Amino acid sequence: MRQVKTYLPLTTGNNGVSFRMPSTVVVIPCYNEACRLDIDRFLRYLRNDPPARLLFVDDGSTDDTRIMLQALQAVAPEWADILPLETNRGKAEAVRRGMLAALGSGADFVGYWDADLATPLEVIGRFCERLQAAESLQAVFGARVRLLGRDIRRHLSRHLLGRAFAMGASCVLGLGIYDTQCGAKLFRGNQRTRELFHTPFCSKWIFDVELIARMIAVDQQRGPTLRSLYELPLDTWHDVDGSKVKPRDFLAALVDLHRIYRRYLRGVPRLVDRELVDRELEPVRENTPQEQPLSPAATSQPARHPAEV
Repeated sequence: MRQVKTYLPLTTGNNGVSFRMPSTVVVIPCYNEACRLDIDRFLRYLRNDPPARLLFVDDGSTDDTRIMLQALQAVAPEWADILPLETNRGKAEAVRRGMLAALGSGADFVGYWDADLATPLEVIGRFCERLQAAESLQAVFGARVRLLGRDIRRHLSRHLLGRAFAMGASCVLGLGIYDTQCGAKLFRGNQRTRELFHTPFCSKWIFDVELIARMIAVDQQRGPTLRSLYELPLDTWHDVDGSKVKPRDFLAALVDLHRIYRRYLRGVPRLVDRELVDRELEPVRENTPQEQPLSPAATSQPARHPAEV
């Protein structure tokens, strides 16, 4: 595995003492992206003291993608690196190999981002801040929630299919996750993340769902996984033309959901029994004052995500 360099920026606190900021490496999978790479936006990010180093994974591109990536790297070699794959392996495998390389660099945080920059690179800092603020979190996922005051632009057909798929994924996973497929995710650079990416994925298109299923399978219950994930609603997300995901892939994704359930989740208790939920959340409550039990009416419905689109 190719060695990825990391740089540990220093910042100055209120007492004038410099301390090390967490190092971050973000993987950008690329396959024949020469017509879609927004060079100006990447350059703007790389030239403005970025919070994360970018690792571009060229997944066996046959166009000018690698030439463009090399030009970007030449501008800011301290903040950009390239991991070339000689043959096309698919996005899931490109992300997996990039994440293993990023983990091998010793970075504190590692993640992946879509090359079309539908999610702006400038929000990487917010993902890092969220992981820093809560040590119990293992990962932060971007969520495309259409709320007033936010600029979320999706093609109607993809939005409707995406919401239908999200409902199916939530049912299979047994977690009330809103958006599994947003291409902006950041993880802690620890052994648990390394185990998630250690073996190739069985799913071609929905490896994001498979990642969560792997977390549940390791925990053997959904409570710990639920507490270790955080969905960060994005302020800006713009659908970019030229996506390689087509409407017909929706059917293939449903088949993959069934495969993921059989491989990882069959037999894992679901968060539907009230006593099971209380037992899994007991470590969180053990240090809190004793509270009066809620009325049956207050406990009859499980918690739901606050935003439904």
